[in-house]
Amino acid sequence: MKSPWTLRFIPFALAALLLAGNSANAEFPPLPEGAFSVVALPDTQAYSAKAPEVFAAEMQWILDNIESESIVFVTHLGDIVDNNNIPEQWAVASQSLAMLHGKIPYGLGVGNHDMKGSTGDSSNFQAAFPASLFLDFDWYGGQYRNNANSWQTFSAAGMDFLIVHLECNAPDDVLAWADGVIAAHPDRRLIITTHMYLGPREKPVDKNDFFDAPKGRMKWKKCHGDAGNTPQQMWDKCFSRHPNLIMVLAGDQSRTQAYYQTAIGVHGNVVHELMSDYRDGYFRVYRFLPDENRVEVFTYSPVLKKLCDGTTIVPDPDRHQFSFFYAEEPALAEAAPDK
Repeated sequence: MKSPWTLRFIPFALAALLLAGNSANAEFPPLPEGAFSVVALPDTQAYSAKAPEVFAAEMQWILDNIESESIVFVTHLGDIVDNNNIPEQWAVASQSLAMLHGKIPYGLGVGNHDMKGSTGDSSNFQAAFPASLFLDFDWYGGQYRNNANSWQTFSAAGMDFLIVHLECNAPDDVLAWADGVIAAHPDRRLIITTHMYLGPREKPVDKNDFFDAPKGRMKWKKCHGDAGNTPQQMWDKCFSRHPNLIMVLAGDQSRTQAYYQTAIGVHGNVVHELMSDYRDGYFRVYRFLPDENRVEVFTYSPVLKKLCDGTTIVPDPDRHQFSFFYAEEPALAEAAPDK
């Protein structure tokens, strides 16, 4: 049996295969038997503001590939719109995401552009995507602050998941709510989506720092004023304490664009932390291969009709197409060392 854990990602040896020759024609390799996919949509703010056709193209690709890619869930990483105060942008977002409604389970992260950052007021998001919109779906578990924070469940290939969507720089009351939700589902593998998480570790002083400063879990924040928690505080206060956490997904940092690291929770569980923030219609497909305890990560654009083979900011193809192993079984708190 393969070791269930690894602290390194695996660049696709396959990447050479997938991206060799004319990369513009590169498509996904066939879906192995028993595999399934989770789609992560990074910041759609530019599409809501200026390119609604790109937003719609992303939604249409998901609908067209639900069966071929066995897509079981779609998570939006936040910054759904660019300007929280412009109703037309919310209209574009609502119309696009409505394409998924009733067709596939999905959840929404609230980014800093989706609220009034200083106060954390996300009332415009809540008006566009209220909790009432989802109450008839059995996969929708519940919410806090009228869907600004929410949780969903899904199952595939004998694996049960809990996914929690937390608003940008979630304050302590939100984290306490999340703790309660997660504690009530200890046997489900946990994924957390929160908008701002990985990027320049220290707050940039000038624009070059967004590109060049050391990267990792950020120690600064954008939203909720003094009440907001930095990504590092969210990890320390909440995320690290849950033994069933396997992944944290984030967007936000277009000048970091793609970043991956692993962390160890207080119960010894390995947590895969991944951020992606692309343009040109690129999004992430996380393909789970249960027979191998492995996730293949694809970055694809239905607009360009290609897998990402490198960008100006992140030229290495192996930062966009790679894979990693996960635990064969969820960690159990009672079996973990006391820390």
